[in-house]
Amino acid sequence: MHCLVSTERIFGPYFFENEDGVAVSINSAQYRTMLENFLRPAVENHPTLWFQQDGATAHTARDSMALLKDIFGERIISRKSDFNWLPRSPDLTAPDCFLWGYLKERVYVNKPRTIPQLKNNIRNEIEVITPEILRKVMENVLERARMCEAENGHHLRDIIFHN
Repeated sequence: MHCLVSTERIFGPYFFENEDGVAVSINSAQYRTMLENFLRPAVENHPTLWFQQDGATAHTARDSMALLKDIFGERIISRKSDFNWLPRSPDLTAPDCFLWGYLKERVYVNKPRTIPQLKNNIRNEIEVITPEILRKVMENVLERARMCEAENGHHLRDIIFHN
């Protein structure tokens, strides 16, 4: 699953699946398909958005980075971009430090028994996240990034990461 988190809204979810609706591992071709078919249309009316990603191989493959540059120009924070992402830094993206834990706490409450029920729960929970919550999340992400910079990219001593 893939989501983009901004201060205004969440774009997604996008589920990586084959033609039969079965989840697949992400490779660079599937990642580029997501970028072209899901991400580009979702962000086309948001010309000031920055895009941040981790350094996964599928994300930083030459063709993936070329497509991201076509969509975002120089507004990319990633390994192999002008704003390089530290390879061993703590997870500082909004999906990592907020969204996945937030969803995990909520989507299983009614004990979904099927994948479609689980996906529906995910979509429903994403829809109720307010811009106010997202602004606070992004303020927290910026604070974590400042702390990480002060620690020269090392783990944040005063932050406890929950799974």
